[in-house]
Amino acid sequence: MITKDSIETAYSFLHQKRNVYIHSSLDWQRDDIEYAIAVFADGMSPSLYHAVSGGRADFLRDHVRFEDDITQAVIRLERMLDETQQR
Repeated sequence: MITKDSIETAYSFLHQKRNVYIHSSLDWQRDDIEYAIAVFADGMSPSLYHAVSGGRADFLRDHVRFEDDITQAVIRLERMLDETQQR
């Protein structure tokens, strides 16, 4: 079961890190964010990760696709939060 708290936590963390990532011009900072997000993703509940990743195993872990992945994750988590508020 995916809890509202887990969605909120993931959204807050990913949203914050995404905003820094997309505005950063420092390679080391972007690499640090990618690493932090991969570690965070490893600790997510499997059901939440699956819902956010669409079943893609390398979601938020692929350097080449990272910016698109984190953007999609934030959008999906925001939608999930909206759905929990409508209940």
